[in-house]
Amino acid sequence: MIDDIKTDAATRMDKTLGSLAGELTKVRTGRAHPSLLDHLTVEYYGAQTPLQQVANVSVEDSRTLVITPWEQPMVKAVEKAIMNSDLGLNPSTAGTVIRVPMPPLTEERRRDLIKVVRGEAEAARVAIRNIRRDANNDLKDLVKEKMISEDDEHRGQEVIQKLTDQHVHQVEEMLTEKEADLMEV
Repeated sequence: MIDDIKTDAATRMDKTLGSLAGELTKVRTGRAHPSLLDHLTVEYYGAQTPLQQVANVSVEDSRTLVITPWEQPMVKAVEKAIMNSDLGLNPSTAGTVIRVPMPPLTEERRRDLIKVVRGEAEAARVAIRNIRRDANNDLKDLVKEKMISEDDEHRGQEVIQKLTDQHVHQVEEMLTEKEADLMEV
């Protein structure tokens, strides 16, 4: 019983960490990374299609992404999708290859991005604490139904708290790493 609750809480907390990692990769640093364009979709024969399904995205150097569409007519559509995105990027086309230079971030923009990253980390911490609360409520329900003793409940709560502390620590590590990444010039 307690192991099931612990396993469920651990799984949900791991998913929260995965979600945070995904959100942090979307925050643009000064460096080029193919995941920056993961959320973009392109008009492909009348349907909105993820960019990865119509083109190859790679890194040329630390400040330039190279996009090679698999079909010549897609060059204009891919270029348009990048310009219309909220990323503030200006692609340049040379035949069938699209180069996307990453503009350097200003100090003010870096500070704004750090605020965004801290907000994402706080949301992850809140989600983890909510999972802890749910697990503790499940333990209390088991005590009410006389399926476990109060001592077992306390031991279970201690296990859940250790799990929570461990995951919150991982959130802090991810946040520190991303902040250092953002402040790097």
